[in-house]
Amino acid sequence: MDISYEDLKTLLEKDKKLLLVDVRTQEEVDEGRIPGSLHIPVDAVEDAFGLEPEGFKAKYGVTKPSLDCSALVFHCHLGKRGATATTKAKQLGYANARNYTGGYKEWSEKTGQ
Repeated sequence: MDISYEDLKTLLEKDKKLLLVDVRTQEEVDEGRIPGSLHIPVDAVEDAFGLEPEGFKAKYGVTKPSLDCSALVFHCHLGKRGATATTKAKQLGYANARNYTGGYKEWSEKTGQ
């Protein structure tokens, strides 16, 4: 399932449990990021979300979302890697995982960040 810019902006403002995962490279993240996002490169998504909750918290500093979490959103720069990460998460049981298709490119254009 995909999520739009407007929906993501609303979630960021209202849902304190939202986990927004940036799956771009470190170099891309260093150039700018969506505030509050967690960086887990696309190639590490499967391993990261396969960790036990304690291991996830120790490595990433946040609570691992439950499998039924409705506030798990992935994004990249244009949407393709975000879609890949969303598919990987769904294969691990995160049925409600979503992809922000506009990616950081759309976010930065709309917010000026």
